[in-house]
Amino acid sequence: RMLSGYKPKSNVQDSYKILDLEEGCSLDDVRNSYHNLAKKYHPDSSSGTADSKAFIRVEEAYRVVLSDLAAKQQSEAGEEEEEQFKSKSLQHRHYLSFEGVGIGTPSQREKQYMQFRVDRATEQVLEYRQQRLESRGAGSDLSRAQDVRQSKKVKITQAVERLVEDLIQESMAKGDFDNLRGKGKPLQKFSHSPHIDPMTHNLNRILIDNGYQPEWILLQKEIRETIERLRKSIVASRRKLGEPMTPPEQKQWGRVCEQFAEDIRKLNKRVDNFNLVVPILSRQMVHFSTDKEIRRARKTCEAVPEKVSGSDTKEDKGEQGKRFGWKSYLLKWLKL
Repeated sequence: RMLSGYKPKSNVQDSYKILDLEEGCSLDDVRNSYHNLAKKYHPDSSSGTADSKAFIRVEEAYRVVLSDLAAKQQSEAGEEEEEQFKSKSLQHRHYLSFEGVGIGTPSQREKQYMQFRVDRATEQVLEYRQQRLESRGAGSDLSRAQDVRQSKKVKITQAVERLVEDLIQESMAKGDFDNLRGKGKPLQKFSHSPHIDPMTHNLNRILIDNGYQPEWILLQKEIRETIERLRKSIVASRRKLGEPMTPPEQKQWGRVCEQFAEDIRKLNKRVDNFNLVVPILSRQMVHFSTDKEIRRARKTCEAVPEKVSGSDTKEDKGEQGKRFGWKSYLLKWLKL
């Protein structure tokens, strides 16, 4: 890009000569000269001096002169901005900024000052490393002594903590803590806390007296009661049907499962609302699975008849023992 935009000085001077102009002319002069030469050399003009090659040279010269004028205007605008910047700030401020480092425009001085800071930081790092190496050689014995003292302090502290813990455990085993003041009594409901202001303390006391409970606690209680009620209802519905189920009973069971799935879906929405308002991450709940709950209800219904049948067999054995018990006693008496 730099090479394509570069124009030699001789080329610029030749362009001014082609347009019959001098350097420092205005933009209007350049345009008027170009229009006159274009009318003179344009191939489509009816003049006798029409020449396509000359017109091409005139057009190229016109473009070169325009680019030269634009570059001069930009450089003048930059110099004006710098003059405005200098006029706004006091004269001595220019030399106080950037610690008086650098020469030229403010941007050039800023770059020079950044390089100066990098060099200075490098020298400071090297000096610090050198001093550190020298201090290590001179004060190695002192640092070792300090490390030994510190390790001894840590060992003593740990030994004292273990001794105190052993004494506490020994006293608890002897029962020295059984007759403490207030043992077995409830804690004070409105004990003063130094970490909250009196207004917050009074508001909490009023809310507790009136039975206030946070929203997430109420939601948690409602979710637990709802899932217990749904489990009991589906178990009761399954017990009403026979085993094995007839086709009408299977259709009825399918309708019960569909209604149960809808209730579980609504309950999972409540779980989502609960997870959004619960302040403790470990208190969050997971969604309930419809398939797992249905399998659980089936296992519950299958386990109950087995228990009932087992109790029936025990009762039958007891009755049989009562029936045949007098015969065995009679046989024993006859043998005697």
